[in-house]
Amino acid sequence: MKAKLRHYTVEQILEGFVYNELEGKGLFGLAGKLVIQPEYQRHYIYGDGKRDVAVIDSLLKTYPLGLIYFNVNGDSLEVLDGQQRITSVGRFVTGKFAIQVDGNEQTFGSLPKDAKDLILSSDLLVYECEGTESEIKEWFRTINIAGAPLTHQELLNAIYSGPFVTAAKAEYSNSNNANMQKWSSYIKGDPKRQEVLAVALEWVAASKGETIDSYLAAHRYDTKIDGLKKYFTSVIDWVDSVFTEPRKEMRGLEWGRLYEEYHKTAYNAAKINTEIIELLADEAVTSPKGVFEYLLSGKKKTELLSVRLFDEKTKKVAFNRQTKESEKTGKSNCSVCASVKNANQSRIYKLSEMEADHVTAWSKGGQSGIDNCEMLCETHNRAKGNR
Repeated sequence: MKAKLRHYTVEQILEGFVYNELEGKGLFGLAGKLVIQPEYQRHYIYGDGKRDVAVIDSLLKTYPLGLIYFNVNGDSLEVLDGQQRITSVGRFVTGKFAIQVDGNEQTFGSLPKDAKDLILSSDLLVYECEGTESEIKEWFRTINIAGAPLTHQELLNAIYSGPFVTAAKAEYSNSNNANMQKWSSYIKGDPKRQEVLAVALEWVAASKGETIDSYLAAHRYDTKIDGLKKYFTSVIDWVDSVFTEPRKEMRGLEWGRLYEEYHKTAYNAAKINTEIIELLADEAVTSPKGVFEYLLSGKKKTELLSVRLFDEKTKKVAFNRQTKESEKTGKSNCSVCASVKNANQSRIYKLSEMEADHVTAWSKGGQSGIDNCEMLCETHNRAKGNR
C-alpha cells in the first residue's frame, strides 16, 4: 500500500460539509470529493458534549489533531481514520453545538473573527493511501487499535462492507428507527456502536449453525436483508407473545437461543406474567434474569434462579437440634443415615460434614427458614434431586 503525506486546512476539508442529523453522520467534504463516513466506518460517537468540545478546544489552543488517513478511491477520497475529529469540527463550524469560552457559551458564529480564522486555517496532516481493498481494510483495522476501540461488529462491517451491511445498518444501527424503543426492552447495547446489529446477526447466524463472519461473507453482496429481518422479527414477536410486560431483567438475555429452544412450546401468557411477579418478589430468588428461562423450561431449571441458601445461623440451629435428638435416640444426626442399617446408622457428623437441605423443596413452596431446614450428610444431600 502506498501513502502520501498531504496538508489541508480545516476550511478546505469542510468545503461542502454535510452532516445528516437523522443518521448521525457526516457525509461529504472537500467540495464533494471526500466521503467522510464510508460504510466500513463506525457511526459518529463524539457528540457527547465532551469529546467533540475537546476537539475544538485543541484547535483553539493550536494543538495538532493528530494524523488523519484518507483512502484514495478512484477520483474520490474516503476517510480511513479521523472521521470523528472531522465530523466534530464540521458540526461546530455549521452551528450544531456550542462550547464554553471564558465561562460563556459560544457557537462558531459568535466567536471573534480571529478565533474563527484560527480554526479554519488550522493545518491538518493527512496521509492519502492507495491499495487493494484487503490492504485498506487491514490498515483500517490496525490504525483503530488505538483510541476508542472499535467493537467487533464495527470491524466486521469494515471487512464485509457492501450492500448487505449498508442495508443492515440502516435498519439496526439507526437510533431513530421507530422500533428501537421496543427492541431495547430485550436487547442491551448502543445501536450507534453496532451492538443491536450484532445481536440480530448473532441470532440468525446461530439458527443456521454459522458464525456472524460466515453469514456476512455469504450475504455480503445481497441488496436485501429479508432473511435477517424475518428471523429477528420472529424472535421479538415470540418474546412479546410469551412475556406480555417488558421488564428491565429481560434486557440482554439470549433470546435467539431461547427462541430456538422453546418457541414450539405453548404457554399461557397471563399465567406466566403472574408467576414472574411472584418470583421477582421472592427474596430467595437471587438471579432475577434466570426467572424467564426457568418458566420457559417448565420450572425444571431451578439452578437458574440461584435460590438463596440457608444462612450460617440457621444451619447451626438445625445442626444442634438434630444432634441433641440423636444423642437421645442413639442414631445418626443425618436422618437418611439413621433410617438405613449400615455402619453410618449411628454416626454423629460434624457440622462441616453436613449440608443444609429444604425439607419441602423451594420449587414446591418450601421456604428457607429454620422450620424447613434439615441438615444431611454431604453424600445424601448431594444425591437428592429437587432440592
